[in-house]
Amino acid sequence: MPVSKLLRAFLLALGAAITSDALATLEPGRPAPDFTQTGPQAWLNSKPLTWADLRGKVVVLDFWTFACWNCYRSIPWLNTLRAKYGQDLVIVGVHTPELAHEYDLDRLKAKLGEYAVTDPQMIDNDHAYWNAMRNRAWPAFYLVDRRGQVRARHIGETHENDRSAKAIEADIRELLAESADRRP
Repeated sequence: MPVSKLLRAFLLALGAAITSDALATLEPGRPAPDFTQTGPQAWLNSKPLTWADLRGKVVVLDFWTFACWNCYRSIPWLNTLRAKYGQDLVIVGVHTPELAHEYDLDRLKAKLGEYAVTDPQMIDNDHAYWNAMRNRAWPAFYLVDRRGQVRARHIGETHENDRSAKAIEADIRELLAESADRRP
């Protein structure tokens, strides 16, 4: 078999395995696990948050790390969400490092300033929340409804008006609409 066909077959099998694994990790409707980092030193731009603090809000959990190209290229789109959906939508960053230098708090703070990120950020250096959510990718966006239930997950770099943004924003609008009449 030619190398190009072998490579194509391998890539298709790998893609199927990754997709299968990714789909298996999401259980729509399950409660979002409690935040694993509870001390003030483990949160930036906010006091330590709990799901009780966020009750009544639709939440986007953004799993990211500052040296991830796909992660920081998604930040401008995240900024548009704030403007579009106002106070009914909260974005919570979960900074889960991959590379050694991403564990450095001063570097993280500098990058938050450079990227103009003002959303609450949980520092997940021990990957405890990553594991609690059974996450497997950067960036990953989890949508949590007003009652604290995980409702959707989207993976990958996202830009305003691209296919991914349209899908996520459709889910956000649905959560905002369905929850409006049934707030806790």
